[in-house]
Amino acid sequence: MFARIYRPSKTAMQSGRAKAQDWVLEFAPASARTPDPLMGWVSSSDMNAQVKLKFDSEDAAVAYAKTHGIPFRVSEPKTPKKIIKAYADNFSATRRESWTH
Repeated sequence: MFARIYRPSKTAMQSGRAKAQDWVLEFAPASARTPDPLMGWVSSSDMNAQVKLKFDSEDAAVAYAKTHGIPFRVSEPKTPKKIIKAYADNFSATRRESWTH
């Protein structure tokens, strides 16, 4: 039973970072998933694969794992590079890209 502590990335469906502020503790799969022969649904006998705990901070997630004796690995989030743009740059005389319209 090995756990991974990470901060999820923002979803591709929105520009905000509303659900990406929490830290998540998730267990690694202990057994392989198998397809159901009748319906084709994927199932697993590993109940820890369904557990996903959310914490406000990395320290809280690490403290939880240590108090319960869960071996863990912390994955640090990668901060995206900020690109500062202005709408007026689209019409600049020194524009580097060619116009497409």
